[in-house]
Amino acid sequence: MASDLKDTLNLPQTKFPMRGNLVEREPQRIDHWKSIDLYGKIQAKNAEGQDFILHDGPPFTNGDLHLGHALNKTLKDSILRFKWMCGYNAPYIPGWDSHGLPIEQKVSRELQDAGRKDYTPLEVREACAAFADKFRKIQSEQFQRLGVMADWANEYWTIHPNYEAAELETFADFVEQGLVYRSKKPVYWSIPYTTALAEAEIEYRDHKSISIYVKLALSSEACQKLNLPEDAAVLIWTTTPWTLPANLAVAVHPNFEYSAIKTNKGTLIVASALVEQVVSECELDDVETLVTFSGAQLEKLEARHPFIDRPSPILLAEYVTTESGTGCVHTAPGHGTEDYITGINNGLEVYCPVDDQGRYEDDGQVPADLVGLSVLETGGKPSEANLGVLKIIAANGSMIAKKKIEHSYPHCWRSKTPVVFRALDQWFIALDKNGDRQRALDALNSVNFIPAWGENRIRAAVENRPDWCISRQRTWGVPIPAFYDEDGQSYIDPGVIRAIAAKVAVNGTDIWYKQSAAEILDGIELPDSWPAADQLKCGSDTLDVWIDSGTSHRAVLQKRDNLKWPADLYLEGSDQHRGWFQSSLWTGVIADRAAPYKNLLTHGFIVKEDGTKLSKSDGAARPLAEWIKGYGADVIRLWISSQDYRGDVPVSDKIVKNVANNYRNIRNTLRFQIGNLHDFDPKSQAVPLDQLSALDKWALSRLAELVRNVTDAYEAYEFHRAFKEFIDPFCSNTLSATYHDILKDRLYTRSPNDPLRRSSQTAIHIIFSVFTRLIAPLLPFTADEAWSYAAEDCDFIDQPIALTEWPSVDPAWEDKETAEDVTALRKFLAESLNEPLEALRQKKEIGQSLDAKAVISGSSKNPDFARLQKYESDLPELFILSQVVLNEIPGAAEIEIEVTHADGVRCPRSWRWVPELVETSQWGPVSPRCAAVIEEISQSL
Repeated sequence: MASDLKDTLNLPQTKFPMRGNLVEREPQRIDHWKSIDLYGKIQAKNAEGQDFILHDGPPFTNGDLHLGHALNKTLKDSILRFKWMCGYNAPYIPGWDSHGLPIEQKVSRELQDAGRKDYTPLEVREACAAFADKFRKIQSEQFQRLGVMADWANEYWTIHPNYEAAELETFADFVEQGLVYRSKKPVYWSIPYTTALAEAEIEYRDHKSISIYVKLALSSEACQKLNLPEDAAVLIWTTTPWTLPANLAVAVHPNFEYSAIKTNKGTLIVASALVEQVVSECELDDVETLVTFSGAQLEKLEARHPFIDRPSPILLAEYVTTESGTGCVHTAPGHGTEDYITGINNGLEVYCPVDDQGRYEDDGQVPADLVGLSVLETGGKPSEANLGVLKIIAANGSMIAKKKIEHSYPHCWRSKTPVVFRALDQWFIALDKNGDRQRALDALNSVNFIPAWGENRIRAAVENRPDWCISRQRTWGVPIPAFYDEDGQSYIDPGVIRAIAAKVAVNGTDIWYKQSAAEILDGIELPDSWPAADQLKCGSDTLDVWIDSGTSHRAVLQKRDNLKWPADLYLEGSDQHRGWFQSSLWTGVIADRAAPYKNLLTHGFIVKEDGTKLSKSDGAARPLAEWIKGYGADVIRLWISSQDYRGDVPVSDKIVKNVANNYRNIRNTLRFQIGNLHDFDPKSQAVPLDQLSALDKWALSRLAELVRNVTDAYEAYEFHRAFKEFIDPFCSNTLSATYHDILKDRLYTRSPNDPLRRSSQTAIHIIFSVFTRLIAPLLPFTADEAWSYAAEDCDFIDQPIALTEWPSVDPAWEDKETAEDVTALRKFLAESLNEPLEALRQKKEIGQSLDAKAVISGSSKNPDFARLQKYESDLPELFILSQVVLNEIPGAAEIEIEVTHADGVRCPRSWRWVPELVETSQWGPVSPRCAAVIEEISQSL
């Protein structure tokens, strides 16, 4: 009998699956999008719309994608999908960054492992290109599997000949402005990779170093001038003992007071402010201050190197501080920026006795015991060079004290080893020569930063950046178009560079390794100051890869007809304030006199649930493909959308599984709505919005609020707010827990054409249409799938959801008075009825709320009771009770409530309690309302 009665209900009907089965279904939807050229259709639809250019920062093609890539590209894709639905003309050109050290290092290792030792630069380049292309294809497929919609057929690539040509044209602009120069000065040097590094390729890590106090004896003449004993010495302090062979001077501050103190370890000169600290650190005894003098009084006095027979004069420098050390600074012009400046200002040699491999050279000055020792520190152990120096100064008595300290120290971002400061000839771009630094800072005034703290970060990077070291001792990159004569003299010219760029646009930069200088320069007019082409040879340095990616705005935005400059948005991780954001700013400001972006959006990094770095050992750092295989792309996207990307984003299987529950709720909500629209024709059966039931008007009012809030959040790129504060609560609370739950009685048990049922179907039709579009940027697979089933089952527009318009609020949705009334009634239920209902459940007097009856007494002068009276006929449905009785008690001050078991008998079809059941000819006893519905259904069959 029950199954027969079930056949009389208007139960949901849809082919939209309850289970997402995303891992299998999502690729099918991707194939469908490709087959209809969905990206092309979007661009065609919006061709006349307002422009919006999100310029893609190119990922490095040296491995599979990880969750960091997913975070970045999901944010970009969500923004663009939103913009497309809003009608913006927003072409999306994905990019790839493929030059540089990591690829060359991997390829070189592979060649070596294969037994090759005689490979040529051209063979390395060809192998690097093949390696990069392999992972470009892999990453492209993985991005598309994530649901990223882009112009994949017209991507940009830093190794495309036309891109390399545009990069050289930009470099020619720098040369033309007189900003490019060659100089021997200290730069960051990676010993494992034997190359110079840029500021952006440095990361600071905690590092344990040996700090030493070393005395440099004063010459007899200096002792006499200062009226000090013959054992007087200047005391220096350093955390890099290996740089002592390169010491050429001692720097002091001209305005500091210095003290000559007599101690058990000799007479030592230190800054007066540091005497107490030095005495303690060096465990000095019998301390007596003999005399004090200013730093200026020490200028040009001669101290002697602690173990090499040469002078180390005392020089003045304003950068000396008394924060640590002795106030007397060990100065090696070949191993530090400030040291270099002091050396240049005082005519010192830029001396660097360390070779490319980080070993001391035999130059006639370095002690024989040190020659060949490495300065590289690995595994937290002191370097060979440090130990060698310590042995020498301990033996000759110049070391006063030593200890281990932990401090922040620059490391190579790839090898993770400490870098060294090493002077050698490199190419630089001057950043202050033409006022470009101030111009860059001024350009940032017109940039909008999301979040706002990004401005301080990039400003600090721009303010503190030294001249840009742009040369790399690599093969895999864009060659610096400089030529050299037999004496090593360099020649570089903007006109020559532009002519070479024209050749590169056709042949790529491999010509630099295939042809001689004479062949490359053939047909190019050389400046009068140059030697003949056959007397020149090509340089071997390549450009810093940050110039590669940093010129993307010029190589892509300025070169393609469907794009524009500057970009509306750059969106990358927070590390790019020192990287791509900054290199793009410099190239834009120098070449175009403006920033290449209007908005900078920054996201954090993916971390473990406890906030620590991801690691492969615990599985958290597994490739993106594995995460998608386990959960599906839409769940991964929803997890990303639910996180506040402005800080670090935690991930674990537990976190993603929790988000998967949110996903299932969304999917079930969509399925409920599609299923309950199966017999609804909006053209002929929709109810005028002003005639909807109070509950349906309330739902549409909430929908209007949702549209405004979600749109505002999307406009601010705050997808986490859109989901957590609006979409998820609307789906879980407004729809699933409230609206849908209340509607089940009228949707399932009333006659198909009942006005209340058609009223709710009208509202559901609107809500589904709007809600599905609101989630489409975040959940493109699921939204499009639901839309396609609605088109099939419910007479929706038969086209991909990405081609629909972003929803706007219809004023007819907003009956504020009715919405406020229904909200107040639901609040009354929550605050006044739920507790006594739960008490009855606990006593097992009722099972579900339909088993209950509420008797509510009060006075109509009470606004709350008057509201109950206004909606008296709706209360059983709104409260999901079988019976609600209102008793008017004139003068009652408070509302009184009594909740008991419902009266009468339970209808087996609607589960509501009614005074009596009536017999039907075929389905047995049911409530009078259900009997009438069954009779109507029978007559229509």
